[in-house]
Amino acid sequence: RSAGGFMLGLALASLYGALVLLAQGHNLWYCLVTTISLGAGLGLGMAFSVKVRAIVLLSLPHVFTKEGKMLLLLLALGMAVQGPCTNILHNFSRAAESLSCGAELALNQTAERLQRAQEPLLNVLAKIKDIAQKAKVVGDRVRKFFHSIMDSVSHVARALRNVWLWLASVGQVCNQELGTPYRRCLRLFDEAKDNCERAIPFLFFFCYIIITFKPLCGLANIALVFCIIPQYIQSFLKRKIAAPLRDALDRVRREFEFNISAVHRFDISLNASKSLGEVALDIMEGVRRHLEPSRRVLGLFTHISFFAILYMYLQALRYRHRYLRDDTFDNVYITRRFVELDLRRAELGRPTVLPLTAWESGRYIPPAGLWLSRQEQRRYGLQLVGVLRHVLLGLSVILADYSLFWLLELVRHQLRGEIVARAPAVLGVSVEGMGYTSEIFRDLVSAFDALQRGNVSVLSQRCLLQPVEPDYGTYLSMGLLYGICLFIAVFGSHVARLRRVVCAAYYPCREQVR
Repeated sequence: RSAGGFMLGLALASLYGALVLLAQGHNLWYCLVTTISLGAGLGLGMAFSVKVRAIVLLSLPHVFTKEGKMLLLLLALGMAVQGPCTNILHNFSRAAESLSCGAELALNQTAERLQRAQEPLLNVLAKIKDIAQKAKVVGDRVRKFFHSIMDSVSHVARALRNVWLWLASVGQVCNQELGTPYRRCLRLFDEAKDNCERAIPFLFFFCYIIITFKPLCGLANIALVFCIIPQYIQSFLKRKIAAPLRDALDRVRREFEFNISAVHRFDISLNASKSLGEVALDIMEGVRRHLEPSRRVLGLFTHISFFAILYMYLQALRYRHRYLRDDTFDNVYITRRFVELDLRRAELGRPTVLPLTAWESGRYIPPAGLWLSRQEQRRYGLQLVGVLRHVLLGLSVILADYSLFWLLELVRHQLRGEIVARAPAVLGVSVEGMGYTSEIFRDLVSAFDALQRGNVSVLSQRCLLQPVEPDYGTYLSMGLLYGICLFIAVFGSHVARLRRVVCAAYYPCREQVR
């Protein structure tokens, strides 16, 4: 039984709980459950079992081996993902929200300006519509009056047409009746001439004397003068009454012909299914969904501490097993007992191992020596380069996080005020006069007043950027882990030699055999 082992087990469990709670930021219940379970196992095991004490003490130097260094680097990477990387995404989200708020504010103010500019135009259009409506009423009345005139004129035209047709029929009857004596007279003279030529064919030239009396038939045309009178009356009515009346009515109709047209095209669509802020949040949500699987995988490394302890325990079991079974395993140290044994062999005159040759000095070293063996030297450079690469990656993430916060904080500091743009001078225009035209111009001039009265908010506190401050405790924890990793890369080989010291202390007979 060992009270010291029990206290050491509780101390190690408490150290684990503080690391999980403070450094990794896990849930309090998770920390309590894992810490109590680990404390019970380590405390009771180290208090009542020598084997457990040996394995636990053998596990501690494993933290400074290559495997322990990799576990610490993975833990630091998980903290970088949960801390600075998450903070970068939060700051980008805040910046997107601020930009979308500003864009939405500008859109709303633009819509307000357009509405104010639209109001005078709508007033003018309303006035024009009012004028057109009144003109339409007047036009309807004129149209009714004109229809009455046209009905009267149509009645007169029908009477004139009847007179016209009667005169035409009178002329036709007159020509038919009075034109018959004249044609009959001409026919009688032609028949007398023909009979004369048949009676005295050899003296036919005497028959032409009859033709000389043919103009006497013109006396019968004197009565045809009465047939010309209806034709004259027709042409007179057409020239002096019908044509002037038609022209006068056309002029009157043209005086009342008017057309009022107002073409208004003012199409503005400010409707959207989502606002700019919602669109920006949707974009950031999409980015977050794409990064969520990687973030969860890397976030598992923050829960790896418990499994890391189990892994180091298994490595300690493996080291103990090989130490007890294999004489060549990790047996490159010139210990004090080995030196005493070599001196006794020298006193007895037997062959000795010391002093070592140059090649043997590179392979076999004292446990407390500062120089490294040839195998340790090969691992030293690779481990140091690997740690520096991870340190550079972590510093880049920290620098990106703090630089983004500093830039956004600088922007927030510069944009703390509120800027409202107002018109430097108000221009007034007055329109004198009465009537529709003056009212139209008065409504047009009111557009200047509507546009000058509005104020434009260039900067507003509603859209002020609020960046998320980095978690400096995470920075310190990452720095501590990277510092431990650098220490492991530089002095890990020296600390790992303590594994042999622990095994030698608990198994002296086996150490003597080795």
